[in-house]
Amino acid sequence: MSMIFEVASWIFLAGGSIFLLIGGIGLWRMPDFFTRLHAAGVTDTGGAGLMLIGLILLAGWSLVTLKLLLMLFFIFFTSPTACHALASTALQEGMKPGHDNGTEPQDNQTLAVGGSN
Repeated sequence: MSMIFEVASWIFLAGGSIFLLIGGIGLWRMPDFFTRLHAAGVTDTGGAGLMLIGLILLAGWSLVTLKLLLMLFFIFFTSPTACHALASTALQEGMKPGHDNGTEPQDNQTLAVGGSN
């Protein structure tokens, strides 16, 4: 039975690592602040969650498991809340979605989804 938990934990750890790696590449490739913020929020919560689940399976039933569960609980609430607060503040400060660094697109040009002007 412990072999099943070990294999499952490594699957979760590998999945979380891949998720975070793809999210990091997404942060690098996204055109503006809001899409980068979205990529960071989703991958941070999902990737860290998968990695913590993998660590919980490796730890077994101990005090470490309780600490990892608390970390998982707090990450699932604080990461989306922080992303929402950043996006809300950026909107209040006048940054517009779809524009690179808050600048306006040139006349007769539109921004393609996922592209740049």
